[in-house]
Amino acid sequence: MGIVYDEKQRTITLHTKNTTYQMQIDRYGFLLHLYYGKSAEGCMDYLLTYYDRGFSGNPYDAGNDKTYSMDSLPQEFPSLGTGDYRTPACIIKNTDKTYCSDFRYESHCIKEGKYSLEGLPAVYADENEAQTLEVVLTDRVSGVRAVLLYGVLPEYDIITRSVRIINGSTGNISVKKLAPACLDMVGGEYDFITFYGRHAMERNFQRMPVGHGVAKIGSLRGSSSHQYNPAVILAEHEATEDAGGCYAMSFVYSGGFQSEAGQDQYSQTRLLMGFSEEQFAYPLRPGEALQSPEVIMSYCAEGLAKLSQNLHRCMRIHLCRGKYKEAVRPILINSWEASYFDFTGESLLQLAQQAADLGMEMFVMDDGWFGKRDSELRGLGDWKVNEEKLGCTLGELIDKVNALGLKFGIWIEPEMVNEDSDLYRAHPDWAFVIPGRRPNRSRHQLVLDFSRPEIVDYIYEQICGVLDQGNIEYIKWDMNRSLADIYSATADSQGRVLHDYVLGLYSFLERLVNRYPNILIEGCSGGGGRFDAGMLYYTPQIWCSDNTDPIDRLLIQYGTSFIYPASTVGAHVSASPNHQTNRTTTLKTRGMVAMAGTFGYELNLNELSSEEKEEIRGQIKEYKKYAKLIQGGLYYRLTDPQTDNQGAWEFVSEDRSEALVQVVGIKKHANMTVDYIKVKGLRENTMYRDTETGRIYNSTALREAGIPKPVLNGEYKAYQWHFVLAE
Repeated sequence: MGIVYDEKQRTITLHTKNTTYQMQIDRYGFLLHLYYGKSAEGCMDYLLTYYDRGFSGNPYDAGNDKTYSMDSLPQEFPSLGTGDYRTPACIIKNTDKTYCSDFRYESHCIKEGKYSLEGLPAVYADENEAQTLEVVLTDRVSGVRAVLLYGVLPEYDIITRSVRIINGSTGNISVKKLAPACLDMVGGEYDFITFYGRHAMERNFQRMPVGHGVAKIGSLRGSSSHQYNPAVILAEHEATEDAGGCYAMSFVYSGGFQSEAGQDQYSQTRLLMGFSEEQFAYPLRPGEALQSPEVIMSYCAEGLAKLSQNLHRCMRIHLCRGKYKEAVRPILINSWEASYFDFTGESLLQLAQQAADLGMEMFVMDDGWFGKRDSELRGLGDWKVNEEKLGCTLGELIDKVNALGLKFGIWIEPEMVNEDSDLYRAHPDWAFVIPGRRPNRSRHQLVLDFSRPEIVDYIYEQICGVLDQGNIEYIKWDMNRSLADIYSATADSQGRVLHDYVLGLYSFLERLVNRYPNILIEGCSGGGGRFDAGMLYYTPQIWCSDNTDPIDRLLIQYGTSFIYPASTVGAHVSASPNHQTNRTTTLKTRGMVAMAGTFGYELNLNELSSEEKEEIRGQIKEYKKYAKLIQGGLYYRLTDPQTDNQGAWEFVSEDRSEALVQVVGIKKHANMTVDYIKVKGLRENTMYRDTETGRIYNSTALREAGIPKPVLNGEYKAYQWHFVLAE
């Protein structure tokens, strides 16, 4: 299949359908990186250059050979202590308190199928779809081993990487830095593409040249964060949506991370992805191991669109799991923006009745149903149904909603606790608080110490006690603050707590999906504050942003689309004027933007006019018509909403027989110029029919010249074309 070992050249080559990745075990046992790019055959060690580089030191093994230096050679797993002064992938504090790791090749093996990671999310594939490469490196002085794992999915042009550090010494060590993925480029000029933001404005696209020094993004918040997403792209300067070489890394992890990109003194580029270094010092006793999360990598020589499609396919088919991973999701109404905390069982049923009448399929009861939860100030942690507020038991409410023909869903926030709660009064030591210090509050809440299994077990049993009360088919799992005041009373080192917290979260979620395999879980963290590949393993969709304004969502969903498939993007139609921006937009525009995701509603249906209700009925029918194409089709970005007059995107079926083009105007001026939307992904020089007008178009003309967007009065107008092969 995809992995080949050449004993003579001592190269290990990973082949996918369109790419090649090659490494070499050199004469001193160092594992050097040779090549990652378009498919190629043969040995690429001619790319390595050797000459005296002055202050770049030489390993003792090289004797008097001043031309050999780890300070300039490209490596698979660079560590601190070998004379490489670039940013390392690994830093270990040894038993003797020194900071040094000299990893040399010991062995390797090739296995059929894709490796799995105990307690961690990971891409999965069977023996016919993937292979695994395992390379063992050893520090022969300390006895510490690094086991490098590579998963190869040839049909998807995907390579995954993870590393396991094993303490083979006789004393305790500490892992201070660990980045499972490193790419060393001997040449080339690249841009570093990242996705930055803030609450309610996540994953904004940013592209900047990689220069001398190190550009670094990451999260110190204990979660992947609103501020930076744990996915990056390294692209050639001239790379566009449709041409040019580009590399992607997506960290399959939901905690603190960092990614670094920079040129060294010889203009070579290094890209890293791994744990955040801050507050990280993971202790290992003799014989213990630390398994890193994995990084999904892909290379494409044909531009950013195809690179995104590689990631989309992999995540949709080989990362998401369960009943709903490729299914069209039920169209839901969420109660939050309709009533916030101010509801009763009767008012919820009124909302559900309206939803059923309009053709929706699921009703979701959001925050406020438990304990004394009538505001953000109290109740988190007390997962007991407030039957007085509902006027009935939860089971009775669910039965009434089901009787309307709707599925029932519920909101939870298991990781959090309010100080005004029975749980906190009974167990104040269960929250993250540094002894002798007052904690930092956020949204009036503290964070439960999920690094402690007994706390995870308690909350898990409380949540299961709620879920067992009726036919619940959907969970919205929320997490509404960043972690701070990191201290765990039971930890042998505080440097392990943040990672152990994430492991506790994953343990909870794994047990939940196994116990309730038919429940659809949607991840959420104040919207998109934990939108990462790790969460997708447990929650096949994630609430994209708390910002439901469709014009802001054009930007948010644009940035999201570079890494994540539309089937994972939680998107709803909300009220106008919008509750976050006070912007007024048409129902058609709001609906079209929400259709580029899982699609649902979040507004008070009782306040709609009869005309608006009829329009919603039409929207729901239209979405169902295109839902499979939207969730499983190839995604193309047709414009850049950051700079262009409109946001435009397209879904194309895998066989290229059908395409859906959607456009929303952003800028409006007097005597407006005409914009032409260039349609992509269709079969070459083939005739397509617009299903609304019946007009026939040539695909080459649609791609090269485009189709004119109508010039209509009014802001933020939405347009759509649906093309099928002409008979």
